Amino acid sequence: MSTILSVRGLNAYYSLTQALRDVSFELVRGGITTILGANGAGKTTTLRAICGMVKVTGEILLDGKRIDRLSTEKIASLGVAHVPDGRGTIGALTVEDNLRIGAFTRRDREVSSDIQKCYDYFPRLRERAKQNAGELSGGEQQMLAISRALMLRPKVLLLDEPSFGLAPLVIRDIFAILRAINATDKVSMLIVEQNARLALGLADHASLLETGSIVMSGSSAAIQENDAIRQSYLGY
Repeated sequence: MSTILSVRGLNAYYSLTQALRDVSFELVRGGITTILGANGAGKTTTLRAICGMVKVTGEILLDGKRIDRLSTEKIASLGVAHVPDGRGTIGALTVEDNLRIGAFTRRDREVSSDIQKCYDYFPRLRERAKQNAGELSGGEQQMLAISRALMLRPKVLLLDEPSFGLAPLVIRDIFAILRAINATDKVSMLIVEQNARLALGLADHASLLETGSIVMSGSSAAIQENDAIRQSYLGY
């Protein structure tokens, strides 16, 4: 399969502090890759770097073209959608208005039909379409954040800790829907997660990040089957 996103020798900085060191990995078209690691390993920074939100050196390529020198807005317009940690929904706006904001770069006439598609994936959002996002539960806000990102019609969907703070049954439902979105709409996904078991069950490929550096990469199945890796890095 072809590569849709390629990260090569990526270094990222917050002022004088280096957060990522020579990070390299690839995301295949239509695939799901997860980046695993403890708090402070650099997972969130990796997604922010791809989105143009932090200072970087190295190369980030989307469909073979460099995006590491572009603005965050331009990267989004090229088809990179980001579901941040904390969800980032606009609480004072309705569910439907949040979804329409997700389509801000689009000029086609299919926005309304795509909203209905999001409601098909997440029926709870249809029920709450006219409610303000700030009135939703944590799980519903995560559903809205994912749906808003889908309104971009992304080539690549970046998800930062999608399970964080959610009840187990809600997590199960959301990850099942992510799998369906990947299978049906062929959206390539890069997911960062602390819940290694959950992420490896969804992803095809995994990379382990430790203090800003990739220490292991391989298929999810191979990493799950390696006892030393599981005990040392994954905690189960």
